[in-house]
Amino acid sequence: MERNWLKGAKSAYDVVVIGSGLAGMTAANLLAKLGHSVLLAEHHYNMGGLATWFKRKGGHILDISLHGFPSGMVKTFRKYWTQDISDSVVRLKGVRFDNPQFQFTTTFDKTDFTNILLERFGIVKEVIDEFFDFARNMNFYDELKMTTGELFEKFFPGRKDVWRFLMEPITYANGSTLDDPALSYGIVFSNFMDKGVFTYRGGTDQLIKKMKKELLKNGVDIRTHCLVEKIHVEGNNVKGVKINGQDIACRSVLSNSNILSTIHKLVGDEKFSPAFIKEVKKVRLNNSSCQVYIGVKKGEKIDNVGDLLFTSVADEYNTEKILAKQVTSRTFSFYYPEIRPGLDRYSIVSSTNARYEDWANLSDEQYEIEKENLIQTTLDALEKYVPDIREKADYFEAATPKTFKRYTLAPEGTSFGTKFEGLKISRDLPKQIGGLFHTGSVGIIMSGWLGAANYGVIVANEVDKFIGSMKDKPEQMVTASV
Repeated sequence: MERNWLKGAKSAYDVVVIGSGLAGMTAANLLAKLGHSVLLAEHHYNMGGLATWFKRKGGHILDISLHGFPSGMVKTFRKYWTQDISDSVVRLKGVRFDNPQFQFTTTFDKTDFTNILLERFGIVKEVIDEFFDFARNMNFYDELKMTTGELFEKFFPGRKDVWRFLMEPITYANGSTLDDPALSYGIVFSNFMDKGVFTYRGGTDQLIKKMKKELLKNGVDIRTHCLVEKIHVEGNNVKGVKINGQDIACRSVLSNSNILSTIHKLVGDEKFSPAFIKEVKKVRLNNSSCQVYIGVKKGEKIDNVGDLLFTSVADEYNTEKILAKQVTSRTFSFYYPEIRPGLDRYSIVSSTNARYEDWANLSDEQYEIEKENLIQTTLDALEKYVPDIREKADYFEAATPKTFKRYTLAPEGTSFGTKFEGLKISRDLPKQIGGLFHTGSVGIIMSGWLGAANYGVIVANEVDKFIGSMKDKPEQMVTASV
């Protein structure tokens, strides 16, 4: 008989959280600590969303997206998770650029960027300071219409080498382009400029293990292998959800699923006002990614060539080339033994931005051919930095936008949620349906580890207020027979 993954679940909860990405887990943890009964439903067997990992024969542990986040994660982990988790955040020592326009290693903070802009690119100090001030003072409540390209043209007219230096890492961090709002660039860039780039010592597997322990300690009912198929709405209020064919009542739903999937699939357009759906249809998905995972043999070592390496053979920064199937630009994340103390193992992950449509319609045979080509061309590029990588590594695997769609259920396998207009739709959900909330990657600035976790906190506090207002209205809770 098929296992009942909901065995022992209650018939009703204060809130059901759909999806265990960093936003969903952080929201669930905070809501539980605030005294609410929380069911966290995850369709996959692993928690973490894109902040997860997988294991393979030969002792390989490979991280999906533990590739760098801002220092603000230290405070977020400490305040909303545990001191122990916060203490495991460590700074990356070197971020390296290698492309036809420039080659150097940086500590990736404001002081070093200022020196590089001043000494390497010849930008005057006053312009540099004004640019940093302008970017730092942006916030997502602003109605700034300027694009990132216009921002760069304003401060560094015609200096495409400077644009590349400032833009390329952020493109890999959240999928943004020169045509996206400067606001979405400025916030993310300023977060990194605070104190550099950080990662989690111990690896994503240890992080999620500690998070799961904390969630259980605080009373969250965690259910993996549990697919939320429908959000039940009666009138203008959430009444419950259907999970693996079983109905469960709740006062509120907090979806960490993609915002468009939440609206179109889990709820249904007919439950929203026509004017709202008209705005929803304007929301554009952000792009996806390809990754190549490289596991180094036990006992083999590789020289330190930097923690993050942004490498490209393109003449200048170009969004179309970055997204193209014929890859010219890659980010290599190097995992040295200190990332997972005690294992003495090395691994490397290559990330490239990609379009779903370039992979979606290939035949099964051609798809496998293209994946192998992705692996081999990645190794070709990596040999410049690790010449004997093919001899030292014994595990190679590729992920494409189709892979991300399969494991995250995100439409078109988007790695970065939606473009900027998705944020307003996410924020306006409760105005349409009482008790319906969303958190996750919307508007780019809420993408990445820090943005996702902090957005989870923001929305959890709103859910708390909503549930508090409903506590005195027991008629709002219905039985499990919704």
